[in-house]
Amino acid sequence: MRVALLAGDGIGPEIMAEARRVLDALGLDDLTYEEALVGGAAYKAKGHPLPPETLDAAKRADAILFGAVGDPDCDALERHLRPEQAILGLRKELTLFSNLRPAKVFPQLADASALKAEVASSIDLLIVRELNGDVYFGEKGMRKTADGLREGYDVMSYNEAEVRRIAHSAFKAAQVRRKKLCSVDKANVLETSQLWRDVVIEVSADYPDVELSHMYVDNAAMQLVRDPGQFDVIVTGNLFGDILSDQASMCVGSIGMLASASLDANGKGLYEPIHGSAPDIAGQGKANPLATILSAAMMLRYSLNKPEAADRIEKAVATALENGARSADLGGSMTTREMGDAVLAAL
Repeated sequence: MRVALLAGDGIGPEIMAEARRVLDALGLDDLTYEEALVGGAAYKAKGHPLPPETLDAAKRADAILFGAVGDPDCDALERHLRPEQAILGLRKELTLFSNLRPAKVFPQLADASALKAEVASSIDLLIVRELNGDVYFGEKGMRKTADGLREGYDVMSYNEAEVRRIAHSAFKAAQVRRKKLCSVDKANVLETSQLWRDVVIEVSADYPDVELSHMYVDNAAMQLVRDPGQFDVIVTGNLFGDILSDQASMCVGSIGMLASASLDANGKGLYEPIHGSAPDIAGQGKANPLATILSAAMMLRYSLNKPEAADRIEKAVATALENGARSADLGGSMTTREMGDAVLAAL
C-alpha cells in the first residue's frame, strides 16, 4: 500500500517527521511512502500550490498524510495561487466529501481545557463535516452596487444528493458509536439549511437505530461550551463544521491534539492535524506533533485496514501523556522531537 506524504509549510515538515518515525517504528513492511511538495513550498519551487506531480502522487496513493499549508510570503498572491488552495484542490480532485474530526479529552489533559475539568472530561464526540459544497465552493466574486459601493458575495448552496451523501456517512458513524446524531443547521433563516434538514430527516428512515436531533448552529456553539457531553456525532455543512470543529479543539485542551480524516466514498482519505502551519514557530522545535501522529493512526484505521496498529499508536500517545509528556501548547516545555521520543518510548 502506498502513502503520499505531503508535509507542506511552516511546522508541517517538523510534525510530519515525527509521524513518520512512529509509522516506521510499527514495522509495517507492506507500506511504501512517496513525498511531494504542496502549498507555499510547492508554489516557490513549481509555481503552483498543487503541482501536477503532487496531484498525481495523491491519486496513486491509498492514503495521504498531510502536514499543513500557509506561508505569509504568499499572502499577496492571487487567490488561486495561495497555499490554502492546495487542500481545497485535493478535496475537489479526489472527491473527499466527508470530514471526520474526533474530539475526545485525554484524562491527563482535562486540566488543560479552557473549560472546567469536570465539563471537559465528558467530551467524546465526532464532527462529520461536508467538504465539497457550501460557500467555499459556491459562486463568489466582487462587484459594484447600483450606487457604486464595492460588494463581495459568496453563494451558499447544497443540492439534495450532496446532503444525502454526507448524512449517510454520519448515520453510519453514529451506528458504531453511541447511536446519537445531531444535525446542525440554520434552518430558521437559510433555505440551504431547510433543505439540509429535510434531507437528513428523509435519510434517517434508513437508520431506525440512531436517535436524530436537530440544533441551530448558534445554539450548538453554546452547547459545546455548556454541556459538550451531550453530543455523540454532529453532522453539519462546510462552513459551520469548520467553525465548530475548531471550537471543539479548544474544549479538549489544545488544537495541537486533534486529528482529522477526509474520505471519499470508497474509504480513501487524506489525514491531517486540524491546526495550521504556525509560521511564527516554524523551525523552532516548539510544535506539538501529537495531532499528526494521531492522524496517522486514523489513516491506518480508516484507509489501510490496520486497526491494531492504530490502537498501538493511540495507546502510546495516552501513555506518553500519562508519563508527563507536554509541549508548550499543553503547558510544558518539551520540543517537537522530545514529544516524538516520548511516543516512541511508549510504543
